[in-house]
Amino acid sequence: MTYCLGIKVKEGLVAIADTRITAGTSTTVKKKMYVTQKDNYSMFIMTSGLRSVRDKAVHYFEELISEGVVYNKLYKAVNAFGEQIKRVAEEDREALERSGLKFNLNTIVGGQLKDDDDHKLFLLYSEGNWVELDEGSPYVIIGNSGQGKAILNRVLNEDSSMKQALKAGFLSFDSTRVSNNDVEFPIDVVLYKKDSYHIIEHRYEKKDMEHVSEMWEDKLKEALDSIPEAWMDQSFDKIQ
Repeated sequence: MTYCLGIKVKEGLVAIADTRITAGTSTTVKKKMYVTQKDNYSMFIMTSGLRSVRDKAVHYFEELISEGVVYNKLYKAVNAFGEQIKRVAEEDREALERSGLKFNLNTIVGGQLKDDDDHKLFLLYSEGNWVELDEGSPYVIIGNSGQGKAILNRVLNEDSSMKQALKAGFLSFDSTRVSNNDVEFPIDVVLYKKDSYHIIEHRYEKKDMEHVSEMWEDKLKEALDSIPEAWMDQSFDKIQ
């Protein structure tokens, strides 16, 4: 399984991807983030699903860029990547299904290109179609999303700072990690500030973030202890 999170706030974009790849009983560490940038052109791609499908689609897309294809708006690049997903589906779906595997590739694409008036965040489905994230939905998760949504729903909105978004994003990842053995460090983080056309990448190891995880656990326990208990008296008074 995978944990990939994209967040859009007014200040910019924050993205987090774990790096654990599970195949049967073996696990490896591989990057799930693809970044391409140049003058007035910054975008990142994160994927969840079959690794072979992901690698093939990304290679096809890289080939387009290396051959000189230029996109002036991010949705056009998203369309192009969606076409590569469809191409891979035509080539591989039948063979995958014969092997008992479902063609599966969900993608988060973010960034800002030359003629975009704002930074953008898209969710691209296995079928090649997409939706754009807007102000009413500041984040999207692909992969293992169940445990990580609660804190994001409570604390994130379009006015959150990028630092607040990264903190909330890490805690969302950490909640997922402690509940699932197929989501794990290291994590890759991407930061993009609106109109900068410059993506920052950084990898965090477990040792880098253990103190934050421990602090969060302590704060949760303190918050639980501080909640008044009078409202429970009627129930506990019935215990003999």
